[in-house]
Amino acid sequence: MKNEIEEQYKYMEKIAKINEDKQLTYAIYTMGCQLNENDSEKICGMLENMGYHKTDEVKQADFVVFNTCCVRENAEDKLFGKIGEMKRQKEERGTILAIGGCMMQEKHIVDKLHKSYPFVDIIFGTHTLHKLPEDTYHILEKRNKIEDVIDIDGQIYEGLPIKRNDNSKASVTIMYGCNNFCTYCIVPYVRGRERSRKPSDILQEIKDLANEGYKEITLLGQNVNSYDGGDGYKFSNLLYDVNKIEGIEKIRFVSPHPKDFKDDVIKAIYDCDKVSKIIHLPLQSGSTKVLKEMNRRYTKEQYLELVEKMRKSIPNVVFSTDIIVGFPGETEEDFEDTLDVVKKVNFEQVFMFIYSRRVGTVADKMENQIPEEVKHERFDRLKALVESQIEENNKKYIGTVQKVLVEGKSKNNENMLTGRTDSNKVVIFEGKEEWINKVIELKIVSEHMWYLKGEI
Repeated sequence: MKNEIEEQYKYMEKIAKINEDKQLTYAIYTMGCQLNENDSEKICGMLENMGYHKTDEVKQADFVVFNTCCVRENAEDKLFGKIGEMKRQKEERGTILAIGGCMMQEKHIVDKLHKSYPFVDIIFGTHTLHKLPEDTYHILEKRNKIEDVIDIDGQIYEGLPIKRNDNSKASVTIMYGCNNFCTYCIVPYVRGRERSRKPSDILQEIKDLANEGYKEITLLGQNVNSYDGGDGYKFSNLLYDVNKIEGIEKIRFVSPHPKDFKDDVIKAIYDCDKVSKIIHLPLQSGSTKVLKEMNRRYTKEQYLELVEKMRKSIPNVVFSTDIIVGFPGETEEDFEDTLDVVKKVNFEQVFMFIYSRRVGTVADKMENQIPEEVKHERFDRLKALVESQIEENNKKYIGTVQKVLVEGKSKNNENMLTGRTDSNKVVIFEGKEEWINKVIELKIVSEHMWYLKGEI
């Protein structure tokens, strides 16, 4: 594997020589989750090593990459629309067009690309991302189309260059793939089985980030609390070790699975002062019947018991979650169970999704699909409940002092700075530019639906 990466660096050098003095640019579209965003940072790192420079002017880019996600149905429509727009640019500028990510592991998508979008240069999958330099070299030298997708589980490749999108916060992938096979989810089929990185490689990456001035780390995986570092080294051990790294001030992680949330992880969250006390605990449905159909392997009661256990064990703990509305066979009673859990847990954040059929999943073949109008009506009711809770929860912050990592200027107001509380609430405030990338204390003076306002 080390030799494979060394080989790719040689291809990067060759391409950098070809591109010397040409001032070439690249643009990247990233769809989907934080794991995809982390993959995109590696793609950017490789492209920069090949002599391309990032641009937001997509129409002027010499290399365009789509890093795709296949979790939601509308992602396909979005992708094909964007590729269609690229055809003229490809003809006029000779732009290299590469498409990678989860969607490329689906045969029907690749077949459609070959049939309807033959001008695409490179198709690469989730297990062959590291070979982008080699694929690019063959395009530049031989001008032959490349399809670099493998169906077997990929290896873990260390040492790829990476260009981070942020100077304060960084994501670190600790494992790849998933073994859970939730019936609505395509991820195990496109990302493969669970593969964990070595603890030493993860910790070295985080130490390097700390030395570069990064303050906040998010540990990433499809199911982080099933991390297996070998020789009995578990996710809880990793939390303790990351907590010891000097310079890192905040540790977050996504996503854990409720069925794997063991006592050792709960204790580690309590013991480790840097680990955020907002726990992302995906619910998906509050109905035990629906959870069984989803293959989630916990009941409504077990979920609520876990929440109560964490509340007793971790002072000031709060929760965020994911919920799917309109899963096949979901009755009004099932949906009421979901509302009941939301009322009882009082989540700090809820990421809500209307169920979307995915080709290749078990749920796609289920006969009792829910009508779209019913899905949307239930979604609106859930949204109203969640927003009423957020509005009420925000009031408890007023008058409190919160530690906030200053991330930069507010996107909506250049004169304000922005950061996040430990519980992941956005705070905007007046401040000096030199505070950026520092942890400061703010008094919360007012609340708004999607942000808090603070002052020194």
